[in-house]
Amino acid sequence: MNESGRVEAFSDGVFAIAVTLLVLDIKVPKTAEGDSLWQALGAQWPSYAAYVVSFLVVGIMWVNHHQLFSYVARVDRKLMFLNLLVLMVVSAVPWPTAMLAEYLREDASSHAAAAVYSLVMVLMAAAFQALWWHLTRTGHLFDARVDVEAARATRVRFALGSLGYPITVGLAFVSAPLTLAAHGLLALYYGFNQVPVPTRPDQAAP
Repeated sequence: MNESGRVEAFSDGVFAIAVTLLVLDIKVPKTAEGDSLWQALGAQWPSYAAYVVSFLVVGIMWVNHHQLFSYVARVDRKLMFLNLLVLMVVSAVPWPTAMLAEYLREDASSHAAAAVYSLVMVLMAAAFQALWWHLTRTGHLFDARVDVEAARATRVRFALGSLGYPITVGLAFVSAPLTLAAHGLLALYYGFNQVPVPTRPDQAAP
């Protein structure tokens, strides 16, 4: 396995642990005598909603991370640290997810929880963007298939796509459920409208 493969394999492990930890915050409901288990299950809808959105966010981030590293032939020290920064934020996602699920139906507390959740997503987007900017700065870490000039030209579009996350921080002080829904829509956007790695026309597709 080359150095790029080792970095990706380590990253895959962190992503896998992060999505696994998400489901551990959905607890088995407790019911008093005579209460309905269905009702208790339904009352936990904030946990389900937060789990689904965060799973989409982390899962689509993993897909994009894997797609990106499939074009990386070698790594340098700075790339490894930037990748660690991405993983540090990804591994923290279960914490704001659990907090938002806990306080989603509260009044003042829901806004704070949604703001913290959004700030973590801002950090994750910024870390991934820093990774992309480093890779495209010289292009020397890419393999021969990548059109480095075209890849560098996508920096602006990549940055513009990240503007949605700071907006959700402001939205958090309006409505926590709307903020969670906005993050779900952003995740779907990046799932279906990601910035592809441009390749040279004379190079075969992977």
